[in-house]
Amino acid sequence: MGFLIPFFVFLFFTQGNALSLNYYEKTCPNVEDTITKVVTDAVKKDKTVPAALLRMHFHDCFLRGCDASVLLNSKGKNTAEKDGPPNKSLHAFYVIDDAKKAVEALCPGVVSCADILALAARDAVVLTGGPNWEVPKGRKDGRISKASETIQMPFPTFNISQLQQSFSQRGLSLDDVAALSGGHTLGFSHCASFQNRIHNFNATHDIDPTMHPSFAASLRSICPSKNKAKNAGTSMDPSSTTFDNTYYKLVLQGKGLFSSDQALLTTPKTKDLVSKFASSKETFYKAFTNSMIKMSSITGGQEIRKDCRVVN
Repeated sequence: MGFLIPFFVFLFFTQGNALSLNYYEKTCPNVEDTITKVVTDAVKKDKTVPAALLRMHFHDCFLRGCDASVLLNSKGKNTAEKDGPPNKSLHAFYVIDDAKKAVEALCPGVVSCADILALAARDAVVLTGGPNWEVPKGRKDGRISKASETIQMPFPTFNISQLQQSFSQRGLSLDDVAALSGGHTLGFSHCASFQNRIHNFNATHDIDPTMHPSFAASLRSICPSKNKAKNAGTSMDPSSTTFDNTYYKLVLQGKGLFSSDQALLTTPKTKDLVSKFASSKETFYKAFTNSMIKMSSITGGQEIRKDCRVVN
């Protein structure tokens, strides 16, 4: 089931919420096994679930901390995060609903949706061959979710200084940028996320010159123009249902899909990390695990939701 990484970071304090490894030891001892079973069953039926859960967790943590605000439905005049432009392609929310139902049957009102999402994202990585790690728990669920705030997400068109700024606002470093980008080893991307590199790149080049020519040609055949390719796209890497270090090998070959992927080669620090991760899966797994623990420990909620889609 992948590597078990030693746990380096034990306790985080953000906005007064303390997280710990044994948070549910007395109140809901079987919570992790219960969630893992739900995620495992979902993955057996749909191979796109792991990438969806990992991305969902990332998109949740990057706005108001990991508070499950991405799970809330729009209501009345409020358009929620999940209906903001960067989140329209998020899916597999039903997996979190199913896990919440199973956990509520076990220990009602105890486990937050935010913790369920953090644990499900870890399971998604493990079930696709990636590393295993201990997830700190004790997050609370947030009550605010605004589509307008999704503009704060890091975009696939970002250069390295934009990525660095976006991550540093959340207490994350360039090392974290390089390691968390490895999550792009899973999943699928629509043309809209990389159109900027293959059509009208700039005044001089139609195609991004840092892109491998044959790779660019294959993408242009999938996404011939901005208008015709609404639902078209491509897998993030050829082994897109396996969590591995292929992503970094591709970036070194000029075959990273997004501007933000290729941007990792534009500073000595991140370029060095890309090379290290490309040559050693174990090195990547350790770094990814540490960065996931760091990111998932940004907290910000206030309650334990009964239903992950609505506030109490």
